Amino acid sequence: MATKTIQQILPPAPPHMVGDGFRVHNFFPSGYNMDQQRMSPFFLLDYNAKIDFPGRDTPRGVGVHPHRGFETVTISYHGKVAHHDSYGNSGTIGEGDVQWMTAGSGVLHKEYHDAEYSRTGGPFQMVQLWVNLPAKDKMTQPKYQAITAAQMGRYQLPGDGGIVEVVAGTFNGVKGPAFTFSPIELYNIRIKKGASATLDLPANFNTGILVVEGAVKANETGVAPADNFILFNNDGENISLYAEEDSVLLVLSGEPINEPIAAYGPFLMNTHEELQQAYDDLRKGKFGVLED
Repeated sequence: MATKTIQQILPPAPPHMVGDGFRVHNFFPSGYNMDQQRMSPFFLLDYNAKIDFPGRDTPRGVGVHPHRGFETVTISYHGKVAHHDSYGNSGTIGEGDVQWMTAGSGVLHKEYHDAEYSRTGGPFQMVQLWVNLPAKDKMTQPKYQAITAAQMGRYQLPGDGGIVEVVAGTFNGVKGPAFTFSPIELYNIRIKKGASATLDLPANFNTGILVVEGAVKANETGVAPADNFILFNNDGENISLYAEEDSVLLVLSGEPINEPIAAYGPFLMNTHEELQQAYDDLRKGKFGVLED
C-alpha cells in the first residue's frame, strides 16, 4: 500500500478573535491562502489553541449570526460551549463532546461559553470545522447531532498504546456515530508516548492531521509539534504515526465535493446567485428569529 506523503507541516497562523470568546488560528482556507477546494469537503478549520480565560459573570461568545449551505462541527477539548438557534435547539458540549450542526437551508445561531465555565474560567481549547454540503443537500432542513464523548466509537490501539475515538466514518471496523452527507473520516487519536498507529485512507481523500497536544512523527520523517497541522498529498493510502510525547491528534479526511464554491461571510453556496438569494432570504426573515 502506497504512502500518503506529507505536503507540508503548517505552524499556527496568527490568531484572531471570533466574537470575544474564541481566539482562533485559521489553517484554511485563509490562514495559508489554500485553494477553497484543497481540503474539500472541509472548507474551514478554526483552532482555538489552549488558553486560560479568567472567570466572569457575563459569558463570552459570538452573538446571533446566520448560516446556510454547510455544517459546523465544534469539538471540545477543554472548556464548555453552549448554543441556541432560531429553530429552538440548544445544548452544551464539554470535554470530548462534539456539536454537529447542519445549517442547511438556513438558521440563526449563537454560541458562547457555558455559564458555569464562564464563572470559574480556566483552560479553553476548541476546534470548529465548516463542512461543505453537496449541491443537492444545501437546502436540507437544519438539524443538530449532539454527540457526547461516551457515544464515540472506540478502538484500542495495540499494546495499550492509546485509543482512537471515531466521530465519523470507520476505523478498523469501529464506526462513528455522526451522520454525514458525503464520505468523511473524523477521528480523535489519543496516543501514548512511544506508541504507533497506522491510518489507511483512500488516496483521493483530502487529508490533514491537527496536533492538539504533544508531538507526532508522521511517515517516519516529519515531526509535528502541538498546534501544528500536517497536510498530506493525494498520492497514497497509508499514514504511519509515532508519538514523540503523549499526544492528541485530530484526523480529517474526506472525499472531495467536486462542485463550484461560492462563499461569502456566513454562507457557502455553489453560485453567486445563490449567495444573493441567501441574503435576500435573511432580510425577509426566512431564517427565523433569535434574540441576541
